[in-house]
Amino acid sequence: MKRPLLFLLSTVVVIGMAEWLRVDAAAQGRTGTITGHVKLTGPPPGNPIIRMGMDPMCGKLNAGKRPIQEYVVVTESGALANAFVDLQGTFPNTPPPKEPVTLEQRNCVYTPRVIGARTGGTLHIVNDDPVVHNVHSGGAVNPFNFSQPKAGLTRDITLKGPDVMMRVGCDIHSWMVAWIGVETHPYYAVSGADGTFKIDNVPAGKRTIRVWHERFGMLTQPVTVTAGKPTNVEFAYTGKEKPSTALVQELTIPFAEARLDLRLVAAN
Repeated sequence: MKRPLLFLLSTVVVIGMAEWLRVDAAAQGRTGTITGHVKLTGPPPGNPIIRMGMDPMCGKLNAGKRPIQEYVVVTESGALANAFVDLQGTFPNTPPPKEPVTLEQRNCVYTPRVIGARTGGTLHIVNDDPVVHNVHSGGAVNPFNFSQPKAGLTRDITLKGPDVMMRVGCDIHSWMVAWIGVETHPYYAVSGADGTFKIDNVPAGKRTIRVWHERFGMLTQPVTVTAGKPTNVEFAYTGKEKPSTALVQELTIPFAEARLDLRLVAAN
């Protein structure tokens, strides 16, 4: 009696796996990939020097360097990095990734400067410096404000809701800034040093895609995603766009403990 029962159970498992594979393949067939490029067509504005010497420890960590505030990271060909790209609209619920998104404090700057994360996911914040840092979120949906007084300290933050874009700063070192795009879905990316980005497994159909840049703001355009095929999107900033409100404040409000040398900021 045991052998027929075992055979029956094995048959059920095999049929179930086959059905799962068939459904999974069908689901994959209804998705496509968005690839793209973000560029700056006009001359880039100058990035200001960060006067790390305002904190002797930060100055020591950056000895021999000339750190700048990387508002605009662009190549000679106009490829624009650190642009957050995402899709707008309603999508099926999917679980957030188990792996956290990491934001580091290294040599008295945040790195990466721009990252994407999921609602319900974990933001892992690390202090790599032997310096007291403060981590202060400007997001109303995901507020936090705490200090990390020495190297090796970490803090995990569960992201409660969408926030595009959430600014993270340091109340001790005012030049320290990072931006986090917190989304309810996985369809986002950040442009790399070559200006390119890629978003996989996007449900086929007509969508709206947008790009956000710290200095140049937001652009949107329609895109049609074809199942099983890549779709290319090109975004172009002219350089005449107005900076975000947060950036305007950074450029106009004097810092109490750490000031930026703004002499290299190009006039708009």
